Amino acid sequence: MINALVLLVLLGTADMGRTLEILTPPAMVPFLQPMRYKGAYGGRGGTKSHSFAEMLIEHCVMNPGTRAVCVREIQRTLEQSVKRLLEDKLELHELKNEFHVSNTQIVTPGDGVIIFQGMQDHTAESIKSLEGFDIAWVEEAQTLSERSLTLLRPTIREPGSELWFTWNPRHETDPVDKLLRGPNPPPDSIVIGTTYRDNPWFPEVLRREMEWDKKRDPEKYAHVWLGEYERHSESRVFKNWRIEEFGTPGNATLYYGADWGYSVDPTVLVRMWVDERRLYIDREVYQIGCEIDHIPDLFDSLDGGHARNWPIRADSARPETISYLQKHGYPLLTAAIKGPNSVKEGVIFLQGFDIIIHPRCIHTADEFTMYSFKKDKLTDIVTPILEDKKNHVIDSCRYAVETLRSAGTWVSW
Repeated sequence: MINALVLLVLLGTADMGRTLEILTPPAMVPFLQPMRYKGAYGGRGGTKSHSFAEMLIEHCVMNPGTRAVCVREIQRTLEQSVKRLLEDKLELHELKNEFHVSNTQIVTPGDGVIIFQGMQDHTAESIKSLEGFDIAWVEEAQTLSERSLTLLRPTIREPGSELWFTWNPRHETDPVDKLLRGPNPPPDSIVIGTTYRDNPWFPEVLRREMEWDKKRDPEKYAHVWLGEYERHSESRVFKNWRIEEFGTPGNATLYYGADWGYSVDPTVLVRMWVDERRLYIDREVYQIGCEIDHIPDLFDSLDGGHARNWPIRADSARPETISYLQKHGYPLLTAAIKGPNSVKEGVIFLQGFDIIIHPRCIHTADEFTMYSFKKDKLTDIVTPILEDKKNHVIDSCRYAVETLRSAGTWVSW
């Protein structure tokens, strides 16, 4: 782990009237020099987004009048942007008086501006509105399409302008990886891989998650925490899902599913709702080693105890746990119905939806990423047999929609 920090001091200007100090992780110091292309890729907890947010603020302070655009491939609301992260940094460095935050943008010193846009909303004509901008920062760049990359690169063309990319790698074939990590990266580019090891402020709560993944699932650890490409993507069970911000309607019919943990397995409760062929997963709780008498409090933390008023389908393997929950505030919790092929049929039923996972459901996204079919050890050929691991949330999701499947609401295939 890094033991030292680089202390970057920005001399106070006449407008600011004070000195601004920013601590920069050593791995990120090379990005402080001017460069046309700057790319930081890696795993969770690698301080990519936080460092680039502070770099942008620094640039705006040192270069009054800077115009910057923060983009994603899809951005339906500002909550999906880095605007909140930038606001947090402004508050941290006591810069709210120098930067004026509105509902849609941030005005920077010298009448500059930071705006937030989705690339999918742009056409060949509308992209021209960004021609006068100095910096384009693409967050979650692994989702950027070839079309969007082709539109963006020649648009940001002011003298000294820069294109910034931060991302968690998925595949070598993703456009940003081909551009910046391929055999012929563009001139004037600096690309750095970072992990949690480069983060001097890596929080203890994430360290526990990382150590658990490292011990039990080296493949997941390599992808999620070290930023390596996904392996064996052809064996992945679910390809019909995405992570996206959304709000849950007040009149939504909610479906809850639970799975019970043991000494090294998590106790899980998930919440979801359905709109036509779309299944939205908006809440999760996930705790390893949860004692039975602590489960009611764990479940209450999902949505403030709202789950007590709704039916919950749970793993039938622990009848004593179900009985305990029924007597301690969860009378509508019942055992899921298991039978021949129930796992396969439940998975097929889930595959029939367009699944949207809220960003706060970290473990749900992890399992939908890693849940796989077994591969033949001799031939490496994918079999139709489901791996019985990385599936505690998946099982909870199957239980939650069990009544829909058994009612024949849709025909599974």
